[in-house]
Amino acid sequence: MKFIATSLQGVWIIEPRRHGDARGYFCETFREDLFEAATGCRPHFVQDNESVSCRGVVRGLHYQAGDASQAKLVRVTEGSIVDVAVDLRRSSPTFGRHIMVELDAESGRQLYIPRGFAHGFVVLSERARFLYKVDNYYCPSAERSVRFDDPAIGVCWPLALSEMVLSEKDASAPSLGECELFD
Repeated sequence: MKFIATSLQGVWIIEPRRHGDARGYFCETFREDLFEAATGCRPHFVQDNESVSCRGVVRGLHYQAGDASQAKLVRVTEGSIVDVAVDLRRSSPTFGRHIMVELDAESGRQLYIPRGFAHGFVVLSERARFLYKVDNYYCPSAERSVRFDDPAIGVCWPLALSEMVLSEKDASAPSLGECELFD
């Protein structure tokens, strides 16, 4: 596996090595020992999640507050997306900044997002299957969102607003200045 540090401390791009032949391929998508050696982190994943969405769907920017905060290891097994992580740690030198990474089934590229970040994505392909591991259980009362198009964050989504499909919750999420943040 190849681990690539990003401009946001703790966020990593992970490129698994695929071993392929005429039958298809095999790859390891997570190995705790390699992950810890490369990143210095040792998350204990407790839940796996999956979503399927069609082109233009925006999910996010989501996070869980307080003790329910989650680190995530995300990947796409069908289609392609643009994934976004936003630093919500007030004490971080990159507070309010974000990164965008294209994830697709073809490359197998993954993104690790530590606790203290909001996360979201938009689907570029006709359909996408998105899988992610988290290190804390889902807690409905701790669920939070920050507005996907908040100018203070400045995400330049790769699709026009007219092509985007949002839930009511995501379309009416609060701005960064109105959100519950991390210390």
